[in-house]
Amino acid sequence: MTLPEPGTRVVVRYLLPTGQATDALGELLSAGPDEIVVAGKRGPERIRRIDIIAAKAVPPPPAPRSRRNPTDRPYG
Repeated sequence: MTLPEPGTRVVVRYLLPTGQATDALGELLSAGPDEIVVAGKRGPERIRRIDIIAAKAVPPPPAPRSRRNPTDRPYG
């Protein structure tokens, strides 16, 4: 399986030891011959290549929404 270059934001679907599939979303930190490392919200995730089902580059996360002041009401 060909992976994007390190530094790219990716989503990787892989198998857990239980056999269930899960996803890792974040920056691809490294891609070695036996494992990859993805920096996700839970911290770095080390994923064995043999457990990877699918992987692809994804766009950057959306910009944070601005918070509205609760006293600002759009209608009277």
